[in-house]
Amino acid sequence: MAEPDAEAAEVPLYLRVAAVLREDLAHRRISPGSRLPSERCLSQRYHVNRQTVRSALQLLRDERLVVTDRRGTFAAAAGADPVQPSLTARRPTFPGGPRVSEALVRASLTWEPPPTPLTSRLLLAPGEPTLVHRHLVFGPQGAALQRAVSWFSRPAVSEIPQLARYRRIKDRHHQPDLRLLYHWMHQAGLRVTHRESVGVPPSTVGTAAASDGAARLLVHRVVSDQHGHALEITDIDFSARSAAWTYEFSA
Repeated sequence: MAEPDAEAAEVPLYLRVAAVLREDLAHRRISPGSRLPSERCLSQRYHVNRQTVRSALQLLRDERLVVTDRRGTFAAAAGADPVQPSLTARRPTFPGGPRVSEALVRASLTWEPPPTPLTSRLLLAPGEPTLVHRHLVFGPQGAALQRAVSWFSRPAVSEIPQLARYRRIKDRHHQPDLRLLYHWMHQAGLRVTHRESVGVPPSTVGTAAASDGAARLLVHRVVSDQHGHALEITDIDFSARSAAWTYEFSA
């Protein structure tokens, strides 16, 4: 792969490998029905480990661009109906990446105790800290259009490697990109369900929407694993007139 620029470097390695392979498939440099190089060869070609290659191939399988059987991985036959691809794999995305909807976003990670009512739901002891993600979306004039805060449970931080690494202070960098959180959950073998409650508060006083009288919506999301344990609890507060909120999800 070519040396990435600063923005591309934020994209996980397996997405960059998938993007290169996807380009080869789209331009028929890998012809329909032909076999792709082995994981070992791809690992050497792109200077990544084999797990990175496996993750990239899984994305392409999800997009129905390749198929795998006991003989290896093959480019999908001509006429197959692929899922729309992109560098971000067209997967459900978690709020807070540094390039959300072309808007100005500020995201941060901290390690702190959640509000008391959430402690038991997150399987934490009273006062026990956990990973907390905050993200703000700003409008052209600098007004905050959307605010979100997410608390992660003990199982989420322990079972999802990409979250576990944020236990280390040096990895809690500015503008963390957790857009692929739900894919990470899938990679970790978690079968997730989600429940969302959407409400309209009675007043906008003291909120981001108060200055222009725009309506607000409050979204409370709980994502749970196959055992019914909460993995993530997110509260989103946004101006319904000024900012769109779209959420796609599949287990």
